[in-house]
This record gives sequence, C-alpha cells and structure tokens, in this order.
Amino acid sequence: MYKIMSPDEAAALIRDEDCICVNSFVGIENPVELHEAIYRRYHETGSPCRLTMVSSAGFGVWDEDRAAESYIREGAVSRLICGHFGAMPSTKKIVTEDRFEAYNLPLGCISHAIRAQASGVPGALSRVGLDIFVDPRREGPGINNISTSKDLVRLVEVEGEEFLYYTLPSLNVALIKGTAADRRGNISFDDMYMSGDALSICQAVKANHGKVIVQVDRLVTTPARPRNTIIPGCLVDVIVVTEPEERPVAYRALTGSFEVPYEEWRAWFEMIEEHSQVRRETNPAHDIIGRRASKELRPDDIVNIGIGIPETIPKYARRSGVLGQITMTVESGGIGGFPASGAVFGAMIGATSVYDMANQFDLYDNGGLDICFMGAFEVDRFGNVNAHRGPGNFSGIGGFANITARTPNVVFCMSFNTKGLVATRKKETVTIHQNGSVPKFVEKVRSVSFSAKRAVRNGQRVLYITERCVFMLCEAGLRLIEVYPGVDLQKDVLDLLPFPVEVRL
Repeated sequence: MYKIMSPDEAAALIRDEDCICVNSFVGIENPVELHEAIYRRYHETGSPCRLTMVSSAGFGVWDEDRAAESYIREGAVSRLICGHFGAMPSTKKIVTEDRFEAYNLPLGCISHAIRAQASGVPGALSRVGLDIFVDPRREGPGINNISTSKDLVRLVEVEGEEFLYYTLPSLNVALIKGTAADRRGNISFDDMYMSGDALSICQAVKANHGKVIVQVDRLVTTPARPRNTIIPGCLVDVIVVTEPEERPVAYRALTGSFEVPYEEWRAWFEMIEEHSQVRRETNPAHDIIGRRASKELRPDDIVNIGIGIPETIPKYARRSGVLGQITMTVESGGIGGFPASGAVFGAMIGATSVYDMANQFDLYDNGGLDICFMGAFEVDRFGNVNAHRGPGNFSGIGGFANITARTPNVVFCMSFNTKGLVATRKKETVTIHQNGSVPKFVEKVRSVSFSAKRAVRNGQRVLYITERCVFMLCEAGLRLIEVYPGVDLQKDVLDLLPFPVEVRL
C-alpha cells in the first residue's frame, strides 16, 4: 500500500549507492521537487551519495540551479547514464571533466533496455549503434577518461547477424512525475505532455524490490478510468503531492485535453514560443536550408523533424500545403499534431496519439518513418556525420541514432560552415556574402553519430542540404548533385572542401 509523504520524507528513503531511474524527456515532466529534496538532504548530511542515475532522455529543466543539477555538481552521483544532456546546462559541461563516470547511449536503446529489465530480461538487442561511436569496436559509450565499463554495450551475434546488446544496472528507485493519484494509488497523466518510460521504469524497479516514488499535482477521490491509468497503484510505494508548477496558458495546447485543429497549430506554436526559455536562432542561411529541405516531403509521409535548423522546415511545408498532409512524430511518444520546441521540446500541439516512448522507438528502429530531417556538426568525405559531440561540452546522441538508423530517407540540414557565415536569398538567387570561420565538412569527424557505410548497406537515400548546395551519399562517399542559382561552384563550394567530391549536377 502506498504512503503519502513530503518531498523530504521521500528523499530520506533513498540510500547510498542506489540506482535511480528518472522519467522525463529533455526539459519536460521532471519531478523537480523530489530532486531538490535529494539535494537538500545531500547538502546537509552528505547522503545519499555514490548514486547511479539513469534516464533515457535526460532530466534537466534548462536551469543549472534547479532539479538534479546541484547534487550532481556537488558530488552525490558517481555514475550517470543518459541519452541526452541538453537541458542540463552545468552537467553537460562537467561530464568530460572526470568527476564521475558518464555514459551516453542512444535514447531509444536506453528505453528498450528499461523495458527489457521490466520483463526480467537482462538487456535489449538492437542494430542501432553499430558502426557509430557507441559500438565497442569504436569508442564505446564512455564520455570521459574514467568511464571504462564494458557492461553497458556489447557486440553479439545472433544467427549470423551482428547486434549490440544494451544492458543497464539494476534500477531500484523510480522518480516519476504524474498528474493525479486516486484513492487506490493509480497514477494518471492527464495534464502531462508525455508518459515516457514511466510504466516500464516502475515495473523494473518493483522487480528489483526497489521503491517507486511518484510526484503528483493532486489527489482525486474518484477512481481513474482503467485506460487513463498509466501506473497502477500496486506498483506505487510513495506519493508526493506538490503544488503544480505554474505554466503559461498557451501550454494547455500540449496536454491533449482539447482538440487543436491544423488551422490553429501556428497560432499556438507562436504563443508557446513567446514563453520559451530556449529561443530558436533567426538566420537567413537556415531559412534557405529549411526551404530546400521541405521539398523532400511527400503527402502521407510519417516524419521526424529534429531540433535546430530542421525546425525551419514546417514554415515552408505550410506554405506549400504539404504540412497538413503528413504525420509528424516526436521521440517522447507523440504522433500527429505539431512538435513544440525550446523549453518544451518533446511535447506536441494537437497530437492525435501519445504512447509509451519504447513503442515510438519500435517504430523508428524498424524503419517505420518515411523521412527524417536532422542537424549535423560535421560531415566527412565518406558521408559520416557527427551530431553529438561539439567543442566545449557534450549534449549527447539523444534519439538521433535510432531515427537515422533505418529511415529510408535521411536528410541532414546543416550550414556549409559556421561562425560568421552570412548568406541570403533573393527570389531564387543565393548570395554568399561571407563564409564562416568553422568548416562543417572535414577530413575526419570528431566522433561518428551516423555511419555512411551502414546507410549504403541498408539502401538508405541520404541528402546533406546546405545553404548553397546539396550532396547525396553514394557508395564512394559524397556526391555533389545541386548548386543553387547565384552560387559559384568552384569558389563557393569546391575550393572550400578539404577533399575532392564527385560532381554530378
């Protein structure tokens, strides 16, 4: 039977060396009050310490002084296993400093490994990750010098085919954010933007005889309808009721509590953007890229659009009319509707369905998308992409590896160079006024997020769309297939590449 406790009482149940699994997605649906209670206890007593923290998609709130950031920074955590660190500003800076073990696995592979542990299976098999950084034959998942564990990812062979086998340490504490608990302890997620891995986390923790701690906004007397219950009360040990976080009125469009017609997506998106803590950069070069990339969309496509430059694509897809004819998805489990960005990335405006994150990655891993649009830090002559390891900090791979591994059409949206690039388009003519000081096309990428060799083997169609030209992946590497009007082929493209490419315009 569950108990109702304060955040501090719940935090007192966590022991040194526990393995805590947090259900959140980048910056949304994080049980902030529970994290801050852990920090208060650690700050006052030095316990709990030597913690292992696991999260498919990270557990920050874009603020280095809130949620788990403080107790990670001050030393309570000895091992961190995450798919993405983007909403954890201080943590993503220090993971490379050897203060604690830190591992980065593809988001979907962590989600599937959690589900496997819930079912009593040690780990999850996947083709995702082969020939990229996480593959033990390359770098492995360790981010810094002390992260040398060989247990999280292993290369195995099943019936003559290679797979990676992903495992996690035994999860024995669940930290979950839900909307309401009824008198039976059933947890509903009615006002939440997603449910993520919540059920699988709880099942895994209970199988390991651990504690499930759920933070909710309210208690209700009426039992939840069975299909509205995400976590059944029999799996819940502690319920913590906290004052709901105040959210802008515009955020109501993300809860699924009312229908948002296609005609209203743009208005709601703009209202949400006004309150976002993470602003998208307005850049003419990015708009050139987004406009060209949008032409790859076809009616009835099932689509994933990544963050950054790809977020410019819907504007042009709306103008052409194709936006209303495609189905967009987001890694957290949303299908249909329009993906939100910034501080609420992972939520969807007007979603038609929101299911468990592991199910979404079943779709992605098996080639269920028709097309995806991703950003990139670097591309080499062979077409390999680095999208997870930039200079100065480590954001992580997130769902990138899963999304690009089997999708038939992969489109990378990236500027030709950066840091000072100025490019404009007038009518159909592109002018490169100034090149950036940092090249994006390099002899060798810093780390491999996307394997060109495996994409060729899979028969995937891969494009690299910039503000001045388009490359296609072929067996020998990059092939230049398009140069925009106004761009000088030799001066603006070929002279700036550090390697030769086949030109077939």
